Amino acid sequence: MEKQKNAVGRRKEAVTRVFLSKGDGKITVNGKDYKTYFSLVYLQNQVEAPLKTVESTDKFDVVINATGGGVKGQAEAAKLGIARALLEVSADYRPALKAAGLLKRDPRSVERKKPGRKKARKSFQFSKR
Repeated sequence: MEKQKNAVGRRKEAVTRVFLSKGDGKITVNGKDYKTYFSLVYLQNQVEAPLKTVESTDKFDVVINATGGGVKGQAEAAKLGIARALLEVSADYRPALKAAGLLKRDPRSVERKKPGRKKARKSFQFSKR
């Protein structure tokens, strides 16, 4: 791998651009360390998941630009982005990543609000009389 590989990850309204390069396992999100940016441990685990799956946590440096959505959406978008970038590095990683379910884009997003309702499905209180 001579230069950095990049990929895009999306989840809900969050979009992340992931840049993968040879290094010693440093993960940066929007200029901060990922453990500072994602303060909750389970979100940190989401970001680390693809690297742990292919056993290369200390082989690559990852730079992530995250925009939109909330922290959970951004963490899961980063997970997909890292998995896609790893595929560009080597196609040998594909079976392991696929088995772990890391290459699938989660299609769930917020349902739109309907007219005459409070939210998408919630209705106003009904009064019979």
